[in-house]
Amino acid sequence: MAKSNHPIKPYLKWAGGKRRLWPEIKKYLPKDIHNYTYYEPFIGAGAIFFALQPKKAVINDFNTQLILTYTVIKEQVEELIELLKEYKTRNNEAYYYEVRSFDRDAAQFNKLTDAEKAARLIFLNKTCFNGLYRVNSQGLFNVPYGRYKNPAICEETVLRQISTYLNANDITILNDDFECAAVYANADSFIYFDPPYHSQDNSNFTGYQADGFGEKEQERLRNLMIKMTNLGIKCLLSNSDTEYIRELYNDDGFDIISVQAARSINCNAAGRGNVNEVLIKNWETNEKEHGNNH
Repeated sequence: MAKSNHPIKPYLKWAGGKRRLWPEIKKYLPKDIHNYTYYEPFIGAGAIFFALQPKKAVINDFNTQLILTYTVIKEQVEELIELLKEYKTRNNEAYYYEVRSFDRDAAQFNKLTDAEKAARLIFLNKTCFNGLYRVNSQGLFNVPYGRYKNPAICEETVLRQISTYLNANDITILNDDFECAAVYANADSFIYFDPPYHSQDNSNFTGYQADGFGEKEQERLRNLMIKMTNLGIKCLLSNSDTEYIRELYNDDGFDIISVQAARSINCNAAGRGNVNEVLIKNWETNEKEHGNNH
């Protein structure tokens, strides 16, 4: 992994973000993970990615506006910072709803530059209620204003750290389906899957993308885990601790590990606080670890 004098914190708040769970996840990574190409097909806010800071990685998300922010931070960070400074000076409830409405007019929205679109998403993320990213059935952002006293709209140091890191290393940024994102993975790769979580009663956060991430997608992801296992590719997956998920991964030699995660972002108050999650691992810890011949 890349050497860094500074731990990099995520630049977004994100439902299901793994920043607080990192100390637990770290225990179950391959001991020699620095020898692998790191893949994360559901990058979200990138807490594990930024904690590891791999020298070579493929990151992906199906959310086009989200993944655009990574590209803009890499390629246009100073322009982005100037736009966020302007957002910071104008932040109030009326302005929030004005900015939120930009995507209601597709023709007008498409006239925005990439940097303007990225700044908009970061502004909405930092000022919306509880840091949720939620869209309606038309794919339009619909989270209400959060009324924070001093939201961190423009974190210049963080954004510049991330830009420097992305440019100094071999990082591929994709906007695709999770299966496509993993298509070039091989036995020299490690994949961390952090999909939208399964919810038995729909009380968890589920509106990350307009067409949802239902049980068919969960099954497709399980099938991909089996495929990767058969190819000798080490994978670790996070999900909610539900009977469905345990059953889904019960019969294929997966190691299901219970963990407790502290959650502060959930559309239902009952889903905040300490909640049970699982890590699902597809290799034996005591097997001979990956060689050092890279």
